[in-house]
Amino acid sequence: MPKAKPLSKEQIVAAQAKTLSNMAAARYLHVSYQHYKRYAKLYKLFADHKNQSGKGIPKFLNSGKKMPAMVEIIEGRIAASSFDPNKLKYSLIEQGYLLEECAVCKFKERRVLDYKIPLLLHFKDKNSNNYSLDNVQLLCYNDYFLTVGDIFNKKDEQQIETQQEHNGTTKQVNWEVDDYHLQRLKELGLDDGDEDEVNKYISRI
Repeated sequence: MPKAKPLSKEQIVAAQAKTLSNMAAARYLHVSYQHYKRYAKLYKLFADHKNQSGKGIPKFLNSGKKMPAMVEIIEGRIAASSFDPNKLKYSLIEQGYLLEECAVCKFKERRVLDYKIPLLLHFKDKNSNNYSLDNVQLLCYNDYFLTVGDIFNKKDEQQIETQQEHNGTTKQVNWEVDDYHLQRLKELGLDDGDEDEVNKYISRI
């Protein structure tokens, strides 16, 4: 078995910029976690990319289930219908097939509340089982609305515009703001130093 090649600092920085955890960065670089960890620690880049709470990472990735073989799905050798669409979307990003940004406007801002980038997977030929790379793209909600169509029905729009409680919501959520979110709010000019006020503001979003 050939010896694994050394990883440069630039490779690790680039992988971390596109992922949410060290485990994901190792997958992105197609190397073992231990190999990645060795060089990330060497360059003092390991500790800052830990994500033990799993913030922004879908729960199914922590279930121990095997990731789909995206090459075979992209080339049509395995039916995409056998897998969860959300898992396939995340795999396209994590395995480096799609950049986690809008293909039209390059939007990639993460939401303050859940650290996710709001992007929709669009199939150009309208066939949701065709994952060939020339057929799939990620779009922000704005560009999806402008170029594809509205994703909301009339009832959804009425609930949003009148700030009604959405279907399926059974109780009010009490948000807690961590240090990362407080820093983001400061950058946006929304934090006056009173954490209780910040929590009240977020609960109204």
